[in-house]
Amino acid sequence: MDGQEVIEGLGMRAAALERWLKAHVPGFAGLRGVEKFATGQSNPTWRLRAESGDYVLRAKPPGRLLKSAHLVEREFRVMAALAGSAVPVPRMLALAEDADSPIGRAFFVMEHVPGRIFWDPALPELPRVRRAAIYDAMNATLAALHSVDVQAVGLGDFGRPGNYFARQVKLWSRQYLAAARTPREDLLAVMRWLEANIPEDDGRCALVHGDFRLDNMIFHPEHPRVVALLDWELSTIGHPLADLAYQCAQWRMSHDGPLRGLGGLDRAALGLPSEEEYVAAWCARHGLGEIPCWSFYLAFSLFRFAAILEGVVRRAEEGNASNPETGRRYGAAIPELAGLAARLVL
Repeated sequence: MDGQEVIEGLGMRAAALERWLKAHVPGFAGLRGVEKFATGQSNPTWRLRAESGDYVLRAKPPGRLLKSAHLVEREFRVMAALAGSAVPVPRMLALAEDADSPIGRAFFVMEHVPGRIFWDPALPELPRVRRAAIYDAMNATLAALHSVDVQAVGLGDFGRPGNYFARQVKLWSRQYLAAARTPREDLLAVMRWLEANIPEDDGRCALVHGDFRLDNMIFHPEHPRVVALLDWELSTIGHPLADLAYQCAQWRMSHDGPLRGLGGLDRAALGLPSEEEYVAAWCARHGLGEIPCWSFYLAFSLFRFAAILEGVVRRAEEGNASNPETGRRYGAAIPELAGLAARLVL
């Protein structure tokens, strides 16, 4: 590629990027192309093609950012810590923090992992008999994540102690109010309900992903096995039910909406597990029975997801979104999330 070409979204010439990569990525040689991934609304991501192989570069977005958002440094740290564990992650290769970044904001480089990404939870590209295995692999990956010994992998300080959901309700209430130009009355009501109905802390603590969903995983090209779990910017030490409820809350959304869920679909006819079966499988892997206060966890997850999308919409309006048009389209999902949450608890 032309070394003088300025890479869109990075604001850096290809020659300068190649020099940085050679200096910081072991074995890097011969930058041949840079392609921005169209998907993803948080941290813009590029595929780097080189003589030495393919790589992925992931950066903070430009412009004004909400506090504690877009922390690619945390993504790098947690994936580096999980190398060699039962949780599949790409190999981390190099990190440029804000202070020493040649583009003025943090980014990291990791290996490119080939495989399949499923964007539709109904899995229309697979035969019916092969769909349940994908869900079981996803469930097993989630259970493996929540079984990680955080002290042993060096992540004992990756989150704060105390009632996780009490802290999270405060955090996402603050984030929602900061992002929404006109806060929705139904979400404000849900927010107040959550504040008043936080379950008693049961002391459970685990590494949580924060955005655990089907399209944040790369599956083996042929087998029903997760080979890489991606997009860790919201990861922390917290309560494992946050991940489980977040995934189930997403699947309650309509299938034909801007963010495809499983709402309105006949899961049994499609060969997919019901929500109850999926939750039961996760519980069985942890030796647990029924989950009390399940409606709280679902409502919190829907509210949190709405707050995340409000941030995406705000960045799209301000010109800082990775894909502004997609960001605006995702904003159309906020009323549905609000309605689902309100019907659960109000």
